[in-house]
Amino acid sequence: MMASCSLMQSSIKPVQVKSIAERPPMYHPPLPYPMSLSEVDWEIMTPELMKIYLQDLENGDAPRRAYYSLSSKEYENLSMDMAEITRWSKDILSIIKYYREYDKQEEKTNE
Repeated sequence: MMASCSLMQSSIKPVQVKSIAERPPMYHPPLPYPMSLSEVDWEIMTPELMKIYLQDLENGDAPRRAYYSLSSKEYENLSMDMAEITRWSKDILSIIKYYREYDKQEEKTNE
C-alpha cells in the first residue's frame, strides 16, 4: 500500500492560486427626497397699506397676523442665501451624478 502512494505522486499537479485585485463596488447612497416647499404669501406693507390694516384691525375686520419686516439689504441677503442654497444643491447633485456614471463605466470595462 505504501508503495502505491509513491507511484501516484507523478500524476498529482500542484494547485495554482491566482489573486485578482478588484476594487469593491462603490456605494451609492439614495438621493434625498425632493424638497417639498410650502407656499408663502408675500405681502409688502407700505405705510398706506399698514394704515388700512390697522384701521381694519381696530374695527375687527382684519385677521390678527404677525408681520416681519426686512430692510432692502436684509432682503438682498435672504435672496443671496437662497441662491447659495440652490448652487450648493446643484453642485452636490452633479458630484453624485459623476460618481454614479464613473461606477457604471468601470462596470462596463470589467465585463
